[in-house]
Amino acid sequence: MAAGTQQQKQGIFAAHQIAALARDGAILPLTPFAADQIQPASLDLRLGRRAWRMRASFLPGGKSLGDAIKRHALHEINLSAGAVLETNCVYLAELSESLALPKDISAAANPKSSTGRIDVFTRVIADRARGFDTIEPGYSGPLYAEISPRTFPILARENSRLSQIRFRRGNTKLDGAGHAALHAREKLVSNANPDFAGGIPVSIDLSGFEGGLVGYRAKRHTGLIDVDRTASCDAADFWEPIFSRGGGELVLDPGEFYILASKEAVRVPPDHAAEMTPFDPLVGEFRVHYAGFFDPGFGAEEAGGAGARAVLEVRSHDVPFILQDGQAVGWLVYERMMETPHNLYGARLGSNYQAQGLKLSKHFRTPR
Repeated sequence: MAAGTQQQKQGIFAAHQIAALARDGAILPLTPFAADQIQPASLDLRLGRRAWRMRASFLPGGKSLGDAIKRHALHEINLSAGAVLETNCVYLAELSESLALPKDISAAANPKSSTGRIDVFTRVIADRARGFDTIEPGYSGPLYAEISPRTFPILARENSRLSQIRFRRGNTKLDGAGHAALHAREKLVSNANPDFAGGIPVSIDLSGFEGGLVGYRAKRHTGLIDVDRTASCDAADFWEPIFSRGGGELVLDPGEFYILASKEAVRVPPDHAAEMTPFDPLVGEFRVHYAGFFDPGFGAEEAGGAGARAVLEVRSHDVPFILQDGQAVGWLVYERMMETPHNLYGARLGSNYQAQGLKLSKHFRTPR
């Protein structure tokens, strides 16, 4: 693609355009990308060799992250051979990818789906940043990941991938009318009359899946999860299944972590991407979905994903809270792609969560 042509387009960068950004020097990896590192509309970020156990979470707020590490780090950790990151601790890790973005390109980061589903709170920080997970247009410098396992201790190492980043040019998000028009064309969710005020509403399913299963609650004091190993853990050692009792309600215990699923089947058409955002915070003291990126093709029939649900990571804060079947818990906000990816999210890419119902992270063997 000629540079002049690309500059006239606005939208989320597709995989082949992310590769072009790297070739042009806007993304600077320490080592060449892994074969599956570029996703249809995002780039997986790899942990670097060094991490630090921090005294507390922080934002640099216009100051150098290097200076902040010197002031607030308790000790340095070498990730080259792997290291255990303990629960309720805050770590800062350098990332293998740095940026030298053009002035008209910005970026946003998010935990990967597998990261959110094991309750690892992860945020990307740019040098001198005043906000998490937000990379300003024209940013040039290193990237770091703040990592805080909440429920399970994890084993991570250099090149582990906990976060992902999207690149965009221009105003890419749809407004209410844009969501309504796209839903009329594509039927983004399976419910009949969605409200488009903040995107596409997503509600909770407590009616029960196969066998009456409605979700999972994380156990405490479990073993270790190696973030790079698939199907390495027995789900029964880490999760307590929750079954419907016919009332359509679930009491969330404060501080506990739950995996639930949306009532709606969700579709992301090939020429759009989506992100889960919190519903109105006034509806209750709970947080839904740490990992919010949905790639083009998620839930799309042409990519083998018909009927895919949004899996929701849920935590109640401060007080017990009663969730009700069908209660709205989040918005799916859609954004225009600059170009349609050559490969969509799905089986062809080995995507872990296409056509999912209620599904734990890839680290767990499927409960029987």
